[in-house]
Amino acid sequence: MQALDAVAVRRWADACVRSLDANRDDIDRINVFPVPDGDTGTNLSQTMRSAQDSLLRTRADDAGQALAALARGALQGARGNSGVIISQVLRGLAEAAQGVSEAGGAAIRTALKRADELATAAVSKPVPGTVLTVLHAAAEAARDCPSDDLDKVVTAAAKASAEALADTPRQLAVLAKAGVVDAGAKGLVVLLDTLVAVITGQPVEHQKITAPPRTAEALTTAREAGSTDFEYEVMYLLDDPTDPEDLKQRLNALGDSVSVVGDGAGLWTVHVHCNDIGAAIEAGVEQGRPHRITVARFADQVEAQAVRFGQDRAVVVVVAGDGARELFEAEGAVAAAPTADPAGLLALIAGTRARHVTVLPTAEDMRGPVDEAVAYAVAAGQDVVVVPAFSPVQALSALAVHDPNRRAGDDVVAMAEAAAATRRGEVRVAEREAITWVGRCEPGDLLAMQDGEVVMVEPAGTDLAALACRLVDRMLAGGGELVTALLGEDAPDGLAETLESHLRIAHPEVEITAYHGGQPGAALVVGVE
Repeated sequence: MQALDAVAVRRWADACVRSLDANRDDIDRINVFPVPDGDTGTNLSQTMRSAQDSLLRTRADDAGQALAALARGALQGARGNSGVIISQVLRGLAEAAQGVSEAGGAAIRTALKRADELATAAVSKPVPGTVLTVLHAAAEAARDCPSDDLDKVVTAAAKASAEALADTPRQLAVLAKAGVVDAGAKGLVVLLDTLVAVITGQPVEHQKITAPPRTAEALTTAREAGSTDFEYEVMYLLDDPTDPEDLKQRLNALGDSVSVVGDGAGLWTVHVHCNDIGAAIEAGVEQGRPHRITVARFADQVEAQAVRFGQDRAVVVVVAGDGARELFEAEGAVAAAPTADPAGLLALIAGTRARHVTVLPTAEDMRGPVDEAVAYAVAAGQDVVVVPAFSPVQALSALAVHDPNRRAGDDVVAMAEAAAATRRGEVRVAEREAITWVGRCEPGDLLAMQDGEVVMVEPAGTDLAALACRLVDRMLAGGGELVTALLGEDAPDGLAETLESHLRIAHPEVEITAYHGGQPGAALVVGVE
């Protein structure tokens, strides 16, 4: 296709609605901060559907008329900041195509430049790493494209937008912490990719979104921008306001996330986050007659909570070793490998869709990342508690007494008590020279550890199974009825059988259970209850 005519605009609008519907859940899912149950995908989808409805009701004989109808419909039905910005993108396309029956590459280049100007002007305080950044990259790529061919111009713009999208976490710290790209920018990339598909006739594979699992159905308004100081989102339409710039300044004095934008034909939409709803509407009354007024309270999440939380309880275990994770999952827990990335842990916690989550870290060095992820999850409305469990065997003991039918607080106490009552030990190979409580160790020496401290050091070449038996004897000196052994990836063959035989003779009253945990580092992790 060498030019975009009215028919092609209709095809693009229909394809955009379908593409945004298909990507809606994923885009909602990555709109996680400051409120992790975002609705950017829903807002974009509904805004574009309103644009399409307007086009379907309008007789459009050329590209300019068709794009103008889209822009007007998008402005009338704009939802949230993302919807307002997309309406300005469509307005930029419409203005550049006015009076043009078919828009070629040069017209699209001009249209993206105008869309960039309008969208930037729509936001009171533009922030790098958002949809504005991605739109600017697309406009610059179209400007710098050496060809005027329509397919080459839109392909260059779409490619640049995808690259800019991938860079948004490095520009906006809140995205980096969440481990996601900007949600509104992702929506824009979907629209540009869809335009490429319509023009070239080739299906476009949308870039896969890496995101935490969806935590809500977006039944409430999520705060897409601005601070948490303001409780309400106010939106309304105005016909020919007397002084849009004055209105914008008055709203900036009342709140944040202000936009006062028009469709170029007399219709304006107003958006603000504020506390004084009446003052925000009165400011519009002085400019004209506000209509289609909507007010949403950010804190009204009671109805959404029933959908957001698919279950009442969940247990999350962060543990090394494939076998250990399979063991915990078989007991009903959600298990994941250790990571220093709080965003990954947050995704794991949120992905349970549980109202109350108990986290078992299983290693002391996991407490920092776990605590940071938990803080974000709690701020997002989940009830999350960390049970001190510094070994997989302590986590197993805690999980064994977990009762989802018990009151959450009582259940956490029971799990914590079970973990604390489990003595923990390890047998591992020393990786470097060090001074321990029982003397110096060299690389390759065998170390027996109890409750985090080295209690025995044996030279390299010592029988590991014999040292494991001595460690278990030492741990049972204070009493015990059950020994749990997790065999690591470096455990020698026959270690479990040797321990079982030794306990049958030395401690016949003690029961032993052995599992192949596959954990790296420790050849054996042992617990005594």
